[in-house]
Amino acid sequence: MTWLLIAQAVVLCVTAVVATVAAAVIGPPLFHEHLHLAGSDTSGSTFDHVEEAFRSAGLLTLGAALLAAIAAAGLVTVVLGRRLTGPLQDLASAATRVADGHYGATVAQPTRLSELAAVGTAFNRMSAQLASTEQVRQQMLSDLGHELRTPLATIQVYLDAADDDVTSGHELTAVLREQVTRLDRLTRDINAISRADESAITLERNPIDVAELLASVTGPRQEHLRARGLTLDVSAPSGTTLRGDRLRLQQVLTNLLDNAERHTADGGRIRVTVRPEPQAVSIEVADDGDGIGEEHLAHVFERFYRTDTARDRDHGGAGIGLAICRSVVLAHGGSITAHSNGFGTGARFRITLPTP
Repeated sequence: MTWLLIAQAVVLCVTAVVATVAAAVIGPPLFHEHLHLAGSDTSGSTFDHVEEAFRSAGLLTLGAALLAAIAAAGLVTVVLGRRLTGPLQDLASAATRVADGHYGATVAQPTRLSELAAVGTAFNRMSAQLASTEQVRQQMLSDLGHELRTPLATIQVYLDAADDDVTSGHELTAVLREQVTRLDRLTRDINAISRADESAITLERNPIDVAELLASVTGPRQEHLRARGLTLDVSAPSGTTLRGDRLRLQQVLTNLLDNAERHTADGGRIRVTVRPEPQAVSIEVADDGDGIGEEHLAHVFERFYRTDTARDRDHGGAGIGLAICRSVVLAHGGSITAHSNGFGTGARFRITLPTP
């Protein structure tokens, strides 16, 4: 607030000097000229007294006006300074907390100062984004540590067994090969989710016939599903088209079908249904398998999230596929949702994509 007071004082001083000079230099000659034009006698002591009275009245009026201006400027400076100082101090304090690693720090938004409110809103959005990024980073590090722990522990156990001649070389080689494959799959999953990040994914958009797209994904797996006793029903009206990246959308549908197959017992049913909508088309993949608990529905698209933490990667997946689905669908300007009535009731995943 000090700098504001200094600025106001400088402005008032300059104004006072200019006004005083103007009143002293311009005022008397102008007054004298008007009296002369009016036919008044401009000589003698009477005129000198009138001119002195004019000068005194002008300077007195100017002084009073300057004093009033100084008082008003000081009051405005104090009031405005208090309104500015509080939010700015809060902003500086919050910025310091963010710099110290407290990424969730926020500032209160003043209601009457729109400019500061805009700055506060932008700061809070930045803070929330930093907090979200840090949370994702910590969660990913934790998940990666968990994913790496199991194969490394298995390798360590079999190496110790080999040292004690408890296991054969052939068995040790088989276990090492299996765990290396598992680690390789983890690295490929990490690369896949990195490439599918919403801010980095690139698309090659072209017209796509939805029925043909589904046939390219469901056709090759029909025989495998029949071997398990699973029924795959596909309902896709002909003539439904959209514009998108064919390979990316095939990846999405493949991940959803893999997820449905993984969670559906032998003899179950998987349904793929296409529904044209105004300015959009929806594709639903439903099964009558394990289902999803209500507490998990809001998290199934998060990276490395698994509804059953007791499952390992070979049986429960890595928690990567649905995250990739969400990234690709969002990059297309669409949406993806999960629905289930609870465990044992099956699950439905619905994709909605804009049409040309």
